[in-house]
Amino acid sequence: MTGLTLPPLAVRPERRPAPAPRRERAPRLHVLDGIRLLAALMVALHHYAGTWRADRPGNPIWGRPVSEIMPTVFHVASYGWIGVEVFFVVSGFVICMSCWGRTPRQFFVSRVIRLYPAYWFAVLFTTGVLAAWPGVWERLRWRDVLLNLTMLQSGSGVRNVDGVYWTLWSELRFYLLFLAVVATGLTYRKVVLFCCVWGAAAMLAPVADLPLLELAADPDGAWYFIAGLALYLMHRFGPDLLLWGVLGMSWLMAQRELGLRIDEVERVSGWRGAVLIYTVFLGVMVAIALGRTDRIRGRWLVTAGSLTYPLYLTHYAAGTTVINRLRDELDARLLVALVLAGFLVLSLLVHRCVERPLARVVKRGLETSFARVRGAE
Repeated sequence: MTGLTLPPLAVRPERRPAPAPRRERAPRLHVLDGIRLLAALMVALHHYAGTWRADRPGNPIWGRPVSEIMPTVFHVASYGWIGVEVFFVVSGFVICMSCWGRTPRQFFVSRVIRLYPAYWFAVLFTTGVLAAWPGVWERLRWRDVLLNLTMLQSGSGVRNVDGVYWTLWSELRFYLLFLAVVATGLTYRKVVLFCCVWGAAAMLAPVADLPLLELAADPDGAWYFIAGLALYLMHRFGPDLLLWGVLGMSWLMAQRELGLRIDEVERVSGWRGAVLIYTVFLGVMVAIALGRTDRIRGRWLVTAGSLTYPLYLTHYAAGTTVINRLRDELDARLLVALVLAGFLVLSLLVHRCVERPLARVVKRGLETSFARVRGAE
């Protein structure tokens, strides 16, 4: 009797687990607070002394080309717009970090109390300044000002009270998309998949001729947020080839977007300089992600970070209006420095007297409302 030879049992390939987090709860990254304030100051200096609008003959801000008044300052300030791209990358990093382990409700509440209190003040403050000192910027009709309080005016085709609010529309779309991932529970795999899917949509949107896809994918800002997400995954789990690939792809897409923005919007700076500044910034972010800057700490950096959002929201329309009123009274460089200092003081007051107390009230109200919803269910 011959023995039967049984086929070998099929061996399932071993599944490689997702990277384990290097740290359960990382300390606050104080360097990010400093970077955020630096980016806000870059944008403010650009708006005061580095835009093509301020360099036109007879412009309402300075009355003559700012490059003739302070050529060195103009040359430096002409690259300050890159601070917006810096904001987007930092936002991707910070949102992913702050949302890890949170529920959609917690994510929603955190975003509302972070965005709206200072924004409501900025809308009313800027409207008041433009009403008191007309001539530089047109004040919107009250019905449009009131719609601006929703932060959804771009979706309704209504102008912003202040031109800098356009970035908030990109932020809101990012939050809405990322909320879908938060709702399923953040993991390394899900965030990487989100980066890949969003990146593909952003790449295809401009040629797909689908307005809804382009609106959702936000091809102008997507790759900066994606870079921030990849950097946070490096920070939490450690770097790997896939994350380096996502970051490299975001840089390649970003360098083209920087060039398009120079050609179509900024018109005052060069592609090489812009790419160099952005690349250096990404290098600093990589150092932060890999823990090279963890020892840099200080309470003053936390304070600096708290000034960033109010400064960004209030500086542009109101600040250039003040420059218009005082340009014949003070040296141009001194005037720019004083206006920046004044808005930093205002930002500190907004943070302490408006943002913090109003955020507490709104948070309690929202948590009570969500508790009632849960009780009704």
